[in-house]
Amino acid sequence: MISSKDILKRRILIVGSNGRLGQSLVKKIMNHEKTELMCSSIESESLIRDVEYRKADITKKDQVKKLVLDFVPDYIINAAAFTNVDKCESERELAWKINVSGVEYLAQYARLVDAHLTHVSTDYVFDGNDGPYTETDPTNPISYYGRTKLASENSLKISGAKYAIVRTNVLFGPSEFGEPDFVNWVVDSLTGKKKIRIVIDQINNPTFIPDLADGILKIVDLNKDGIYNLGGREFLSRFEFTEKIAEHFNLDTTLIEKIVTKDLKQPAPRPLKSGLITLKAETELNYKPRSLKEAFILMTKEQSEL
Repeated sequence: MISSKDILKRRILIVGSNGRLGQSLVKKIMNHEKTELMCSSIESESLIRDVEYRKADITKKDQVKKLVLDFVPDYIINAAAFTNVDKCESERELAWKINVSGVEYLAQYARLVDAHLTHVSTDYVFDGNDGPYTETDPTNPISYYGRTKLASENSLKISGAKYAIVRTNVLFGPSEFGEPDFVNWVVDSLTGKKKIRIVIDQINNPTFIPDLADGILKIVDLNKDGIYNLGGREFLSRFEFTEKIAEHFNLDTTLIEKIVTKDLKQPAPRPLKSGLITLKAETELNYKPRSLKEAFILMTKEQSEL
């Protein structure tokens, strides 16, 4: 017999649970008493133990259908994406399948079971000519990655599903599994006395992943719809960000070489004067991003505990 206690539990499905953001979300949710959690990624097994897990490829409609209809979630959080901006230029079909078709499938079945879908997007939906941006500023992506992410937003808007779109930028933070983030790459490089070339003309407000996860969970808790910007507290160039990392960890800043974006000759253009204004999230979600210094201290603490 199903007890009233079980009925009151909310059911949350995290798609892309093995990614850096996904791992943070899982850790924050997995021990909630009144939540039933289902994790899903394309890998055969969950990177985090002791959670319910189902392998699924969101580019396959039948797999998305089975995932959603078997679990019947109240909330879906989509943290899965093809985020390699340069590879998106050369692997366009795959980028579209993951970033657009996958979202369409999730929205279709979310609507069928009356689930709320929170989808993670990006500041790359803007051209970077006049940032930082609010949620209502006109979009104009300049890369194929940005176009796929804007297309995913638009597909959600016409899907008939209940949805929230979270735009974010320059993610960093501790992670037990996966490739090093930008902060760890800088620390590892400078610790090894390697020179690094960092651009001075890309402006963002780097986002601490645990803050982003907290903001997403506020959207779920408050059952919010629409678009929300979730980013960091400080707007600065990538070079200034790197200097702050080096200074905090007592590393040699003379190893950091200033360059401009065009020097990198990357396949995909980048929005330069970008970043996301988070006033709406601060007001409606009580979103409170940490300072970079606070984030670095927490990263050091968490890394020492891994």
